[in-house]
Order: sequence, then C-alpha cells, then structure tokens
Amino acid sequence: MAGRTGRRGFGYLRKLPSKRWQASYIGPDTQRYTAPHTFPAKIDAEAWLTREHDLMAADTWTSPAVRAEAARDPRALFGAYSERWLQARDLKPRTQAHYRSLLDKQILPTFAGLRLKAITPEVIGDWYDKLDRSRPTLRAHAYALLRTILGAAVHDRRIETNPCHIRGAGSTKRARRIEPATLPQLETLVSAMPQRYRLMPLLAGWCALRFGELIELRRRDVDLANGVIHIRRAAVRAGGQVLIGDPKSDAGSRDVAIPPHLLPLVKEHLSQPITGGRDGLLFPAADGKSTLAPSTFYRVFYPAREAAGRPDLRFHDLRHTGAVLAAHTGATLAELMARLGHSTPAAAMRYQHAAEGRDAEIARRLSELAGKS
Repeated sequence: MAGRTGRRGFGYLRKLPSKRWQASYIGPDTQRYTAPHTFPAKIDAEAWLTREHDLMAADTWTSPAVRAEAARDPRALFGAYSERWLQARDLKPRTQAHYRSLLDKQILPTFAGLRLKAITPEVIGDWYDKLDRSRPTLRAHAYALLRTILGAAVHDRRIETNPCHIRGAGSTKRARRIEPATLPQLETLVSAMPQRYRLMPLLAGWCALRFGELIELRRRDVDLANGVIHIRRAAVRAGGQVLIGDPKSDAGSRDVAIPPHLLPLVKEHLSQPITGGRDGLLFPAADGKSTLAPSTFYRVFYPAREAAGRPDLRFHDLRHTGAVLAAHTGATLAELMARLGHSTPAAAMRYQHAAEGRDAEIARRLSELAGKS
C-alpha cells in the first residue's frame, strides 16, 4: 500500500503504511533532505520542518550531515573553531574587539557553518569578491584574519593546507596621504580650542602621543622635575564600554621627554583643580572624573581644525606631525621608534634600541624648532 505524500508551503510530508509520518525538503543547495527518523504524529513532522525552515531564514542552515559531524566534533566547523581560537588569544582590548567585529560581520555569516575541510580556495575567492570594495582596509583585515585562523587549523592538523591563496589580499595601501600640520596651523588650532583641552593637541603634536594615551593620562604620570611623561596605560572604547589596558604595542609603555618650551603650559594645566589628586585624569569628561569620549572632544576639535584651515586634519595626524618634527632634529629611526612607541619584529631585528638619555636631547631640539617658527 503506497503512502500518502503532501506538498506544503515548505517541505513535504508523507504518511507511511506504518501510520508514521516522514518529512523532507529541498535545501538551499537544491538537494533533498529527509528527516533521520519518522514521526508518530503529523504535528511532530511539521515541527521538524519548521525548525529546518527557521535555520534557513536565519541564514544558519547547514546540511544534516555537517551538523552530525559537528555534534561529534564541534571544532570541525569553522564557527566553533574560530571561537576557540579567539578565546585562546591574549589580545589587547581594541584588537579583541576588532577581531570580534570582523568575525561577526565579515567572516562568520559565510563560514560559520562550513566544515574546515570544506573551505576551498574557490569558496574563499567567492567570499572575498563579495566584500565591500569601497572599504579596502576592512577587506584586507577580514582576509588576513581568515588566513590566520585557517593557518592555525593547519598547525592543529585540522586541515592539510591553508586555502587562502589570494596574492596581496591581506594588505592594502594607505587610503589617504597624511599631511602633517605645520607649526602655524598647530598654533592656530590650539588657540581655537577651549582652555581645558589646549594641551591635548600640543602633546599629540610635540610628543606624538595617541588619543587613547592622552585621555588616560593622570597627574602621577607627569614628572615635571625631569620633564617626562610616563606612558603606561591607554583607554579604548569597545562594545560601548571604556577599557583601560596597556598601550597599543609592547613598546608603547615608554617615557617621553617633554620639549622644554611646553613645560610652562604643562605646569599651568596641572595648576588647575584636578579631581582625584595624583590619580586624577588630566583630560576628563565634564564630570571631572570619567574618561573623555571621542565624540565630546571632536565637537571642539572639528571647529578648531577649520579655523586652522585644515578641515582634513584628523587628531591622529598630529601624532604624525610629532614624528616628522622629531625626525627634523636628526633623530635616528630607532630613537623615533622609542619616542613614538612603535614596535615591529622587522624593526626590532634591524635597529638597536635608542641610546639612553637621547630622548631628552630630541625634546630640547624640538623646542629650538618652536623658537624658529
């Protein structure tokens, strides 16, 4: 006796001679998939089809065979493997947040449900071609992260070779040419800032400090007797939260000599009431104790850069200005790396550490430049 077959809005139901129900459907890959077991009631078979349809609607569907393999070994799927990989990394807060965003928005929507062994150069090529070409840096970072995770899978013997073979996909050229601020532009910009923020662009421009380092500077970090700023922490925003951690790189923890011509301005800033005593922030939010938000600072920085005739100037470009000014003093590359807190394996192999005490000389010559402007 033949069983009864019924076509539904999604999937197929069939009542077998045994009075049990069988369910099947056509998957996104155009293959037919049948439930691994039959159901005693029609409503149970319909519930199974509904669950499968929901997975497709959420774009999280994978074939039953893949799910069975994942149940036996969760790390066989890229999604599970990448989560374990990320959790095992000892990353700075900003890097952790960046990787999390790349995975969630760029990588996992395509690869989460794929078996590691099913990720081929062709699959990666199709994915890479669909990434937003108007954002080359984001595209390069996403590809580089995917390549790194799959490289770890090779090391763990999950796959034999890394399928990422697109030449140059993990790197990108600088999208814009940085034009450092001139000394007159810096002077005009600072004059257009509110008094409580004027020291920030000065320290960014003359000491090459990062924004995250500046907003975490505290009174105890400034040694006026020796004219040095101790950079030991940096603030970053990730997931709507302010995270305080080590500076961006290993070399980021450093002592930066203050150009002597800035010392009177630093002393003046420190003479103002600072909530929290020695632990008080030099550039706090309006309440005097919270970390300054970038959006709050940019409300006064943007008009100031307009006044300086540099509407294109980013705050981070002032750090580049500091590097150029220091280079004009005759500082060696190793000394510049030490002053800016840069650290790369290639540079570490090629150049020696900055000579002790040389940073103070660089700071003195910076002040000489200021006198000539």
